[in-house]
Amino acid sequence: MKPDSRKRERGSAMVETAITIPLLLVLMVGIFEVGRAYETWQVLTNAAREGARMAVMPSNDPATTTGLIREYMSNGQLINSATASVVVDEGASIDVNGTPVSASLVTVDYPFEFIMLQPIVRLVAPAATVGGPITMRATAIMRNEAE
Repeated sequence: MKPDSRKRERGSAMVETAITIPLLLVLMVGIFEVGRAYETWQVLTNAAREGARMAVMPSNDPATTTGLIREYMSNGQLINSATASVVVDEGASIDVNGTPVSASLVTVDYPFEFIMLQPIVRLVAPAATVGGPITMRATAIMRNEAE
């Protein structure tokens, strides 16, 4: 093997590495961020469910339910729990065996932002919009308790 060919092989290995490392970085960060998003979605779903449980009680008011939902999100380490949109609709209805009954519907909209995904993707593709902020929505509906 000539000394020249070794230099070319080293050069091609460096080029391959330069192409592979950013793609690997995007993949690893993507896995981390999707896991974070899934955890956030679980906390939101559980917060909406707990809020619906509280909203169906006869002696409850929407302000108390909203406070419980925000507390649940805060305990779940969601930093935007104070700015999340929480709607408690105690005048909703659901069908039970073909008969409409009163219910409480809780909807939580949470502004979720990826921490690292967008900056890392922009290193690879500067015009990419992957990893931009999204709004996660969780809803829960439960039949109202009889008074």
